[in-house]
Amino acid sequence: MTQIEIQAPSRITRNGYKVDVSRGQTIGRVSSEWFNRPSDERYLSLTDLHNSVKRRTERSKTRIVESEAIRVEASRDNPERLMLMMPEAHAPVAPTHWSFGQLAGLVGAPAAYLRQLPAPLAGINLQHGLLHHRAEQIKTLEIENGRLELRAVTGPDYGRIFDHELVEAVQKIAGNGTGDTRWKVPGVLDWSTHIYNPNVDISKDTTTLYASDRDIFVFLVDDLNPIEAGRLPNGEPDLYFRGFYAWNSEVGSKTLGIASFYLRAVCQNRNLWGVEDFQEITIRHSKYAASRFALEAEPALIQFAESSPMPFINGIKAARERIVARDDDDRTAFLRKRGFSKGETSKIIDAVLNEEGHPPASIFDFVQGITRVARDKQHQDDRLEMEGKAKKLLDLTH
Repeated sequence: MTQIEIQAPSRITRNGYKVDVSRGQTIGRVSSEWFNRPSDERYLSLTDLHNSVKRRTERSKTRIVESEAIRVEASRDNPERLMLMMPEAHAPVAPTHWSFGQLAGLVGAPAAYLRQLPAPLAGINLQHGLLHHRAEQIKTLEIENGRLELRAVTGPDYGRIFDHELVEAVQKIAGNGTGDTRWKVPGVLDWSTHIYNPNVDISKDTTTLYASDRDIFVFLVDDLNPIEAGRLPNGEPDLYFRGFYAWNSEVGSKTLGIASFYLRAVCQNRNLWGVEDFQEITIRHSKYAASRFALEAEPALIQFAESSPMPFINGIKAARERIVARDDDDRTAFLRKRGFSKGETSKIIDAVLNEEGHPPASIFDFVQGITRVARDKQHQDDRLEMEGKAKKLLDLTH
């Protein structure tokens, strides 16, 4: 039986450990978050992140109201700003940019067009929609921020999962997210040496803990405990570590989701390199969303965090050992039967030959070649389609 091999400190260089990022998938989801988050949406610990979104929830309230009972008025202080008079509300409620769009969508009005109209005229159109809204009821999420603000408006069966609930689920396995458990904000890959350094100070520039008024996003890794799953062509260990990211929006701008994977490195721009065994769970905020989160998503996250990497290691080992092609004709036929074009087939074979030093023979060889060629696809849909084919190949060994 193959034994789990967690790298001993002597196998790790002073500044980290050597990785081969030419293999596996490259995933840019975390990098996109990193590029687009302003300073006030970046947090240095899970505790700070949780406190922020928890306080927001404590100042918020949800209620279901009859749509025809809502009155739309132009603000007295600012004629360009609409205000909403809610039943039993002690003050007018100001819609945010996001909730205005949701409200317009619920009543079938084009939000972009309404925003171009003078407030009184936009109000008349929105009022007409509310009075004739077929659903009759809407669910609001309001917050006290010195004045009442409408953070979100949805249908009455919207199953809200609050952002702090997801953070609390992550804290069960990751503590503060700063190294008090094995799960932490990731380190950085040095491109000049291909050494991944897990020990990097957490700052606004390096953090991967984010929250805005619309959503949260958390990315953590177990990068102090690298796992060996086979050897590189030069005989050095092929090192991986575990990672996951999770996201949610309590105002309905996106689903709740958790993605888990094995990866070889994270660069300064927070791209994920050498990703294998990518798995994802998404939960729409439907009527039973809270139950699904409790029964599916949170247990799946805990199971991944606490489980042995043996299935992953054995899967890689089996893929390396399963020979599916012994000559050029076998290689071409193997790829063409799986939907690759003549040009793609040639590129995949050449990629393996160039990077591995031999033509593809095993399932693992072909998977690495396919994911390498997929990186050069200009369009994301084409890249994802090719990476999906690679994953199906790897699944043949399970």
